[in-house]
Amino acid sequence: MTPPVTAKKSVQLSGVVVAESSVSSIDPDAGVLMYRGYDIADLAEHSTYEETAYLLLHGELPDKTALEAFTRELAHRELPDAVAEVVDRSASAAAPMDLVRTVASMLSFGTAEAGATDRDSSLSAAARLIAQVPTAIARQHRRREGLEPVTPDAGLGHSENFLAMLTGKRPTERESHIFDVAMILHAEHEMNASTFTARVVAGTGADLTAAVVAAIAALSGPLHGGANAAAMALFEQWGSAERTPAAVHELLERKAKLFGFGHPLYRAYDPRAIILKRFSEELSETGGEPNWFAITDAAERTVFEEKGLYPNVDLYSASVYRYLGIPTDFFTPVFAASRIAGQAAHVLEQLSDNRIIRPSATYVGEPRRSYPVKS
Repeated sequence: MTPPVTAKKSVQLSGVVVAESSVSSIDPDAGVLMYRGYDIADLAEHSTYEETAYLLLHGELPDKTALEAFTRELAHRELPDAVAEVVDRSASAAAPMDLVRTVASMLSFGTAEAGATDRDSSLSAAARLIAQVPTAIARQHRRREGLEPVTPDAGLGHSENFLAMLTGKRPTERESHIFDVAMILHAEHEMNASTFTARVVAGTGADLTAAVVAAIAALSGPLHGGANAAAMALFEQWGSAERTPAAVHELLERKAKLFGFGHPLYRAYDPRAIILKRFSEELSETGGEPNWFAITDAAERTVFEEKGLYPNVDLYSASVYRYLGIPTDFFTPVFAASRIAGQAAHVLEQLSDNRIIRPSATYVGEPRRSYPVKS
């Protein structure tokens, strides 16, 4: 009898290296996140989502000509008629992340790159997903509310366009900038669950769209991309900063899940949360009541005092999204739309020197036994 394969046992594969990558890196002790060697804090201050997406996909910052060409490619935001029809018919019945997953799959129908895994075809598929998934998200929200969809405006930037399509009014320059930075911060994060999923699917020889669709499915869970919506649901229950400490204590006593705190990697303050916290406080000055920033800040202080846990990106992205007019159940779709650039970058990397990803498991079931043949 052949002995079973002995696999390295690890909690959620934590600490197990599954690939070499040049897309992003994390220093968990210093709390530093870098895309292609550029500190996320510098990109947040100086870059745009379009430029950052190009950096992730191509490995280098674009020059003026390349950025203009990529921006023109992303300006093709209109949905194909068949996709728009599915969004319209399903807007009220479908959960937003379910519709995002379906739309992402449909966007490859009838395209030249469907099924292709060469670099040019993959880049074309990535640009289409980055450009058109936000349009579908905004369209579902409008249709669900009984409102007419807003046509994308080729004269607006990526983030400004999304907010305009979602809310029906052109955002202020500051609102556009804050949302653009939030998109940058969510664009990539090393070998997270959805990115690993994308690489596993690409490893089978599937095309980029198939890999991203699988990644979107992985992102939908509350322990990954859905954590910001879950955090906001808690804030809505608590209702005020005054009630928050007692509510946090009660959750901790029950050992219930507190979304937005701690991270499998960071042993310091999540660098994305630092930036989003500043934005949340700024937006709270004109945000009315409840004061979502005050609630979040009270939760942060209480959790740190009790458990020594720092916030992660989900804690303050929740209040930032709410202040910008994004409904709670669309938080995760917005995260998904942002993250397509990073997922696509990893798929391109996987396809460049592809090997199927096939881990092993330690068998703990019954030993070999005889089948009970009936006489």
